[in-house]
Amino acid sequence: MAAHPHNAQVTPDRPKAPQGGGRYATGMATLTSDLRVLAADDDFFRHFGGSSAELCGRDLFDLLHPSAPAVLREHFSRLHDGRRTRFTERVVGCRTDGQVFSGDLTGTAIEGPSDQLSAIVVLVKPDDETVLDEAATLRRLLLSPLEAQILEGVATGASTVQLASKLYLSRQGIEYHVSSMLRKLKAPNRAALVSRAYSAGMLTVGTWPARVLPDFVK
Repeated sequence: MAAHPHNAQVTPDRPKAPQGGGRYATGMATLTSDLRVLAADDDFFRHFGGSSAELCGRDLFDLLHPSAPAVLREHFSRLHDGRRTRFTERVVGCRTDGQVFSGDLTGTAIEGPSDQLSAIVVLVKPDDETVLDEAATLRRLLLSPLEAQILEGVATGASTVQLASKLYLSRQGIEYHVSSMLRKLKAPNRAALVSRAYSAGMLTVGTWPARVLPDFVK
């Protein structure tokens, strides 16, 4: 399948870079139908810490942490077969220097002249400076050994029932500790909790399942 982006359909929707530098500007990339980076702008390359030569041709999922929500592949599948034209999902991106960032990824299906999928355009918007500043504060937080185990489970997508069975706790006990960590990390839900934890450097990068680093355990 040819992969020629139909840019006229995408450009009007792209947010403008903020004035004064653009470190947190939305980066844009065009993907082939099999989700490889075909082309991208400078902001996209900057977010992932690589050059065009380093990132073009890479599978998008190679640039995301292994914890990328399973639903993300389903989103792309629906773009591919025409069941939807656009989605937005929270992700954790991995830079080439080993650093990570959390943010929003928006995917848009681009149709060719024959109404078949020609390419997919993705917009990657890292969390803004305020959130990143908060991450520095989060680095000073410490978790109990039990909280660390629960956070590791949440990061793998384990349910309350699964965690309760594994850790020999009641479901109420798991929910109590999850709620405590939501307050500590100022996260509204479990997905945000994991994103905040990665942003603060609490969870290991490049290994699966992720582990809480000892520096963050009391």
